[in-house]
Amino acid sequence: MKAFKSGFTTGLCAAAAAKAATLMLLSSDEVRTVTVTAKTGVSITFKITDALKENGTAKCAVLKDAGDDPDVTNGLKIFAAVSKMDTAGIEIDGGEGVGRVTKPGLKVPVGKAAINPVPMEMVNSAIAEICDSCSYTGGIRAVISIPGGAEIAKKTMNERLGIVGGLSVLGTTGIVEPMSLKAILETTKAEIDVQVASGRTSLLVTPGNYGRDFAEKELGLNIEEAVKCSNFIGDMLDYVCVKGIKKITLIGHAGKLVKIAGGVMNTHSNVADCRMEIIAAHCALAGAGTETIRQIMDCVSVEAAIEVMDKSGINDAVWKSIGRNIGFHLRERTKGAVAVEYIVFTQEHGVLFRSSN
Repeated sequence: MKAFKSGFTTGLCAAAAAKAATLMLLSSDEVRTVTVTAKTGVSITFKITDALKENGTAKCAVLKDAGDDPDVTNGLKIFAAVSKMDTAGIEIDGGEGVGRVTKPGLKVPVGKAAINPVPMEMVNSAIAEICDSCSYTGGIRAVISIPGGAEIAKKTMNERLGIVGGLSVLGTTGIVEPMSLKAILETTKAEIDVQVASGRTSLLVTPGNYGRDFAEKELGLNIEEAVKCSNFIGDMLDYVCVKGIKKITLIGHAGKLVKIAGGVMNTHSNVADCRMEIIAAHCALAGAGTETIRQIMDCVSVEAAIEVMDKSGINDAVWKSIGRNIGFHLRERTKGAVAVEYIVFTQEHGVLFRSSN
């Protein structure tokens, strides 16, 4: 099986560019490369391009390399421009090609640049590291920009999510794992094969890093032998049936698992983004009025929808209804060959629904 090349998130590239620009601002060094550490603990050295220092501002760029992942941002330059501030602290904003949040419910407040919390933390840490090494105690303002980002953003879901004017700066680990269908399926099958070879008949399965983190940190489960199936829930279920697995426990964020309640077994947003339609339908079953359903349909995230449901007092009823449908479609896919248990959660609200066992 071919080894697929990993890449780097926009957030990690922004952190590298910010680190280089801060070093150039605070010293006379010529910056050609910088090394930053991803959340996985891996250190990556980036080549710096477009370095420029003038009028009290230092600017550097990093070329985004998404590896073998079909990422629309691959090949774009991620810039950071830094300058000193009179007040202490680090201020980070978005510039050209970075979107602005206009709707509530996302991880970034309305009005702020669409730089997610983990990338924001990485950029902040990269700047702080250089300030410490240069014994600088003043303030730093950094502006992250992605020339061409506004045009590329038209190929994404950003507008629907209420992010206007550009791309989001994303990433939870700093590393982009290849997301091609063939690559993920082969990797998932290989993980399952290893578990079967070790004699296991039950598996812990998560779609991605959110599920793994929640299982470990919030539920106290051992994730060392967990299988990650990405968006391909149906294909994973088909394979465990073939391999003779007797039971799986599926733990996933509501943003993905809610789609299973509508019979969607590939949860990638490019395939199906019917989260609000499904939640709205179950709100109607729970007796919600027209205005509540209209508000749900206008939400950009499951977290925002939960806030609407809480105000109507139907949150528990809706998730019980959605949970039953998730169970139905999982059983339909496996035809009883595998016992499937599942836990649906969000980071903000914890466990929303868990199956009976």
